[in-house]
Amino acid sequence: MKLDYIEAGEIVNTHGVRGEVKVLCWLDAPEMLCEFDRCRIAGKDYKMESVRVQKTCNLVKLNGVDTMEDAQKLRGKVLELYREDIDDEVIFAAELVGMEVYSDDIHIGTIREVLDYPGNAVYVVRGEHEYMIPAVKQFILSTDMENNTMQVRLIEGMRSDEN
Repeated sequence: MKLDYIEAGEIVNTHGVRGEVKVLCWLDAPEMLCEFDRCRIAGKDYKMESVRVQKTCNLVKLNGVDTMEDAQKLRGKVLELYREDIDDEVIFAAELVGMEVYSDDIHIGTIREVLDYPGNAVYVVRGEHEYMIPAVKQFILSTDMENNTMQVRLIEGMRSDEN
């Protein structure tokens, strides 16, 4: 199901005296956050005046956050992006949790978790049985965000309770 907001990172510290915050980015790469100019933090909308990469984090200057004290109040909060600002073809793990999964038009369960491994993600699908399905095109045949469904191809060994 498409979400209204996507969690993009956590504000872990302040930076300097002019109100910049340091964001531990949860996107695939911190460079991705540089593409956006607005965000939401604790239910409040902010314009991002500048975003730059510093090692594995981002330094973000938010409109209206002009002092170190202002920035300190945001520490520990989650920075969210507006889903409408992100390409529709990009699907986030959080949007897949709860999706109904079918194999040969037979309902096999619901995605309960997305495990992130170095090679690819793995979808944990639970129904009558539990399945571990690699998120690769050989097994994920289609994903329909509008209807909250996914069609997969199962092979031997994907069912976790098989011997």
